[in-house]
Amino acid sequence: MARKLTTLVYALRDGHVLMMRRRKEPNLGQWTAPGGKIELNESPAECARRELREETGLLAGRTELRIIATETSPLPDWQWLMFIYLARECTGEVTGCAEGDLAWVRLDEVLRLPIPQADAIFYPHVIGDAPGPISMKFEYDDALRLVAWRIE
Repeated sequence: MARKLTTLVYALRDGHVLMMRRRKEPNLGQWTAPGGKIELNESPAECARRELREETGLLAGRTELRIIATETSPLPDWQWLMFIYLARECTGEVTGCAEGDLAWVRLDEVLRLPIPQADAIFYPHVIGDAPGPISMKFEYDDALRLVAWRIE
């Protein structure tokens, strides 16, 4: 079982966060932060900035690592290690995205969107004021239902 190394980036602007409704699996049709797989030659922070630029057209200033999330299940292709960042300062304008539809969503409205189970749990920690990063583990069953989670 190979673990997939990925990033998510929550970009903030004027009390809003940039969210993406995914056009493909995983999480087809749900809203997530932009992100993607870490390439061999880059750090998680480099990946976060690259993915944000590629998927949205935005250039992130300093990124803050907020969450390190492990997702496991009995399924061999659902083994993830995610580095979740917050970008408080971004420049540029949002462009189209092949991965999904982009929208600026008010910070307090994100949890009303259809979002993945784990995202609903870690989102308040990402945008909150508590120091980070924190480590979280999410465990799923073979139907990819969240069965347990914890802060480590």
